[in-house]
Amino acid sequence: MALAIGSTFIGVSDVTPASLLRGGADSEAAFLLLASRVPRTIALVLTGISLSVVGLIMQMLVRNKFVEPSTTGTAESAALGLLVATVFLPEVSLMGKMLVAALFALAGTSLFLLILRRIPVRSIVLVPLVGIMLGGIIGAVTTFYAYRLDLLQTLGVWMTGDFSGILRGRYELLWVAFAMTVIAYLAANRFTVAGLGQQFTNNAGLNYGRLLIFGLVIVSVVSAVVVVTAGVIPFLGLVVPNVVSLMMGDNVRNSMPWVAILGAGFVLVCDMIGRLVRFPYEIPLGVVVGVVGSAIFLYLLLRSPGRVH
Repeated sequence: MALAIGSTFIGVSDVTPASLLRGGADSEAAFLLLASRVPRTIALVLTGISLSVVGLIMQMLVRNKFVEPSTTGTAESAALGLLVATVFLPEVSLMGKMLVAALFALAGTSLFLLILRRIPVRSIVLVPLVGIMLGGIIGAVTTFYAYRLDLLQTLGVWMTGDFSGILRGRYELLWVAFAMTVIAYLAANRFTVAGLGQQFTNNAGLNYGRLLIFGLVIVSVVSAVVVVTAGVIPFLGLVVPNVVSLMMGDNVRNSMPWVAILGAGFVLVCDMIGRLVRFPYEIPLGVVVGVVGSAIFLYLLLRSPGRVH
């Protein structure tokens, strides 16, 4: 809550408690607060919560601590779907583009899981490596067609998480992502069981295949919503669940609220860093999260093998 309040009052324009009291409800400061600052803060919190939670879900379904939408090709597939919707369905609504992006994200994630089943993966580190390579191939295809169609600048916006353009009326789709995280929490115990493997899940009376599809749909919808609204935010769904897991273990129902809180706080801190480092200019959130997240990712990889789960 303190970070959210602090983020709301950081910016070039004079929006402070003093200016709000001095100008009243009809002042320019109040207008900027309601039209830009509050929507941006809400968008940051919703993004941090939803991406952190889906990262936790992916790690349970794949049974690997180093996977999340940006290391499995999910985010790149959503960007490809958004490009396809932009080119072939230019008149479709934002919700329609999100659905197309979600379908592509689901297909890309399913392809990643299919590849994992076909290759002998003996090291836990190779799993995200396969996903990163798959994402690189999908990203290369997307970049090629974006170049041919003169949409490289638009693609750059999608692939770089940036909240500087978030305004009232342009972030509300993120509530769909939040609704999916609530659904994920209601099914948290099932995801805990799924993390124990297919045979254990089936023996416990659950249908592993349906649970896998259910989890992938949640991951795909959230990834598509975030890409459509703000762009790709790398490593967020990897770092936060791992930090919480080190402290609380792998019970999804117990750890998911803390994953959501830490994810929101992590995003808010990174956004504040990006807005203050080169003030009054701004570094995109995706860049800051990528730098901090990759450093933590390397630390997790370099931990002693006996402590990596």
